[in-house]
Amino acid sequence: MLVEVVTDNRNRTAADIRSIFSKYNGNMADSGSVAFLFDKKGLIAIKKDAIGEDELMGLVLDAGAEDLKTEKADLYEVITAPESFDGVKKALDDKKIATESAEVTMVPKTTVVLDEKKAESVLKLYDMLDDYEDVQNVHANFEVSEEIMAKLDR
Repeated sequence: MLVEVVTDNRNRTAADIRSIFSKYNGNMADSGSVAFLFDKKGLIAIKKDAIGEDELMGLVLDAGAEDLKTEKADLYEVITAPESFDGVKKALDDKKIATESAEVTMVPKTTVVLDEKKAESVLKLYDMLDDYEDVQNVHANFEVSEEIMAKLDR
């Protein structure tokens, strides 16, 4: 996990974040030590019923997108370089194509699939970090199957 924090009290926040990690069987590494596992990318999600794949592919690639992913059942994911994000988003807006989400974020280079037991623990850790007042973003490289998410009532 990559945790982005904004705080006015570094010592208190570091101690609190370290406590959250240890409470949920995690370890807090030094600042920047997992950043190499992520790339900063623009990520735009679009419902599949909003536009056809071929039409979307042509539109976003012409606007500067790097890739169009179709793995999710109901969403397309448009991947851009951070500097191309605004141009791609504008091209979608100009065509009145609604987006579910659009942000520049940290995208994992590789992912780890979690079993049910680990998923439960990691999701609790993720939620606790996300709920902490000084945490701005939590980026993670884990995947949990839809079946396990359903068992965990998520």
